[in-house]
Amino acid sequence: MNIPAELKYTKDHEWVRIEGDTAIVGITDFAQGELGDIVYVEVETVDETLGKDEVFGTVEAVKTVSDLFLPLSGEIVEFNEALEDAPETVNSDPYGEGWMVKIAFSDADEINALLSADDYKELVGA
Repeated sequence: MNIPAELKYTKDHEWVRIEGDTAIVGITDFAQGELGDIVYVEVETVDETLGKDEVFGTVEAVKTVSDLFLPLSGEIVEFNEALEDAPETVNSDPYGEGWMVKIAFSDADEINALLSADDYKELVGA
């Protein structure tokens, strides 16, 4: 299982990469493995401002649909539109081309509440 050390994580299996005032968000390798083959990613919250832990979209796999939870408060400024035509990219490259949204986060202190890679490994038993 791949859990990059430079990323932050949530208990809901999202990963976060901080780039300046923007956070890039996707689901973890563990999450995509548990979901199975992903067939659809839906995010209809672009240009909306949401609070931490609010649902920003859903990911649909062959066997289930899961909510996606925002790891940081802020405005969703971009959706990875490549996932509309190739949702399976979340399975093949969850930390790269399979990213889901970019957030202009509003409270940098919330970053400190995210899990480190070691904390996330402990959570999933890796």
